[in-house]
Amino acid sequence: MESPVCLAVLTTTDAEEKAETLARGAVAARVAACAQISGPVVSVYRWQGAVETASEWRIQFKTTAARYPALEAYLLEAHDYDTPEIIATPVVAGSPDYLRWVEEETSP
Repeated sequence: MESPVCLAVLTTTDAEEKAETLARGAVAARVAACAQISGPVVSVYRWQGAVETASEWRIQFKTTAARYPALEAYLLEAHDYDTPEIIATPVVAGSPDYLRWVEEETSP
């Protein structure tokens, strides 16, 4: 059996509590099998013409390519940023058992 196509999806938010809410909501909705929260991290970015610096919490979700559209829709709806970072990176290799678990946990 071939391993499912899995993705690691990244977003950030400005509070640890918001990060946990986003993570728990995605897992509860089965659009992500799991999420890891790390932070705070320092983000430097240009926003509305000014260079900004902020503390943020990074959330990395594990999902499948098939469930990515639902995860993205969830993040766009639940996130309070005007333009949240949502970046998906393909998992090119991994434990077949783990990748199957991700697929099972994200099945609607």
